[in-house]
Amino acid sequence: MAPVVKALEAAPNIESLVCVTGQHREMLDQVVELFGLQVDADLDVMTKSQSLTSLTGAVLNGLEPVLGEMKPDWVLVQGDTTTTMAASLASYYQQISVGHVEAGLRTGNIYSPWPEEINRSVTGRIARAHFAPTEGARQNLLAENIASDSVSVTGNTVIDALYWVRENHLVESPMATKIADEFPFLDPRKRLILVTGHRRESHDGGLARMCEALVTLASRGDVQIVYPVHLNPMVREAAESTLSGVQDVFLVEPQEYLPFVWLMDRSHLIISDSGGVQEEAPALGVPVLVTRETTERPEAVESGAVKLVGTDPTTIVSAATKLLDDEEAYGSMSRAVSPYGDGNASERISTFLAQG
Repeated sequence: MAPVVKALEAAPNIESLVCVTGQHREMLDQVVELFGLQVDADLDVMTKSQSLTSLTGAVLNGLEPVLGEMKPDWVLVQGDTTTTMAASLASYYQQISVGHVEAGLRTGNIYSPWPEEINRSVTGRIARAHFAPTEGARQNLLAENIASDSVSVTGNTVIDALYWVRENHLVESPMATKIADEFPFLDPRKRLILVTGHRRESHDGGLARMCEALVTLASRGDVQIVYPVHLNPMVREAAESTLSGVQDVFLVEPQEYLPFVWLMDRSHLIISDSGGVQEEAPALGVPVLVTRETTERPEAVESGAVKLVGTDPTTIVSAATKLLDDEEAYGSMSRAVSPYGDGNASERISTFLAQG
């Protein structure tokens, strides 16, 4: 959302305000600082071992006075988080128009990803403006009887952010050198596999199975695996119990956006259940193996840049091995054209709002 905020700030006839919920405080603060954002309201809703029910209630209750005081014409929400769904509902209760950034993503399975599929579906019923990243996402919305004149195909703002960061901070810059110094253990003679894993539907054994596959891949001796471990206690337990002490596997703390982009750009391949990574990595020419059974980003799969592998260790190892050992298979994925935009999505969203 950061490039959208910057685009709105630059628009002469728009006043934009930023409200955050305060989840994952460390990650949030990093992005706010990196993009130079001003936070106007901070709900600070995060508590230990928070349930989806309590989180939803906290966001609804926290936003009620904020929206009542700010009285915005529009509330913009992004993606498929519980915050997105709850903020849309809170806005609806005060009859405030909602604009959904990254609208129209669907798997058709309400439990995969869970709870994200329902979060974005509920948001889609409430939103008055839908900023779809692709034509496929637009078609999903039209199939749900969303008015066609409320849907704009903009590309995805995550590509805007990615290109901005790479151009301003990672191309022949002192910052790139500083980031490299934070990973002294990386061996340029070995190919890097970057891993992320955090989806709730994988908490029941899926993450543990993925970690088993990583042990097998690390035993090759010609790769290094870097796994920034999510702050969720269940994710950390699964990773640390299986991977701590394994040679060529490096469990690191969650990375700020800038070093994470640096790691993606340096990677030979990525193993991940992240939706954002499915969009970002193809723009960098890095193949992604997605440890999920379904994806709301089928365009990446159709382009050949992304492959669904689930959480079965044998399937993950087989797919990764092919990319590591078969140059033709690797080239086919790495050269696939990213379907998620040209880096100007935020400008299109700002222009739409300025006109309305």
